Amino acid sequence: MSDTRLDPLAQFRLDGRVAIVTGASAGLGARFARVLDGVGAKVVVTARRRERLDALAGELEDALAVPCDLADPDAPDALVAATLERYGRVDVLVNNAGITVIGPALDDELAVFRRVVEVNLVAQYALARLAARAMIDAGHGGSIVNVASILGMVGVGQIPQASYTAAKGGLVNVTRELAAQWARTGVRVNALAPGWFRSEMTEEMFTDEASLRWMGNRAPMGRAGEVHELDGALLYLASDASSYVTGAVLPVDGGWTAI
Repeated sequence: MSDTRLDPLAQFRLDGRVAIVTGASAGLGARFARVLDGVGAKVVVTARRRERLDALAGELEDALAVPCDLADPDAPDALVAATLERYGRVDVLVNNAGITVIGPALDDELAVFRRVVEVNLVAQYALARLAARAMIDAGHGGSIVNVASILGMVGVGQIPQASYTAAKGGLVNVTRELAAQWARTGVRVNALAPGWFRSEMTEEMFTDEASLRWMGNRAPMGRAGEVHELDGALLYLASDASSYVTGAVLPVDGGWTAI
């Protein structure tokens, strides 16, 4: 055994590594960008709202803001190209961007369903492929963290959003498939599956007493999550702390999916 002093926290550091975070203009994505910056990563933030991205990038130590709409088929290529032009490498991809439309399936328009799946699944897949190619070509591997949801693992019904659940369910299983395909290249692919956390998409629920009670009654821990409670799970999956983990789906949900 080596006599080098063990530093368990060192494996969570991302000094000098380059991380792309999508959906970073607000909410969980902005938090993820700040967390990765805090452990030394150079962070590329992307979303549609340029002013918010520029403001966030200005807070970070070494960051690049790349405004884009991931529903545009050319956006993933442009994002990875901008990252490589600035930093020359990609080490971490946090596939966080997402949209939802709430309403009964019988009233859904197929065009809306397709758009939600396009942004929440197809764009994530396209970005994962491009990031993996950059990692493999550079010979250093890397980590892809797909931000799924507990709604990709269970149904709810009381908050009807078939398009969102379809996309997140697809993201959960494409995570496993890509992990299996790329395991020997050094590229790891895992998914983070948050339960109920306050964000732009869930803001209405968090300002409604009945919704807060519903979330508390359904979760064994009796409450929704606090945004900082995703920090450790994100860092674990993004860093060398999970170097022997791929194809995993990590729920952070207060026990929601355990019952």
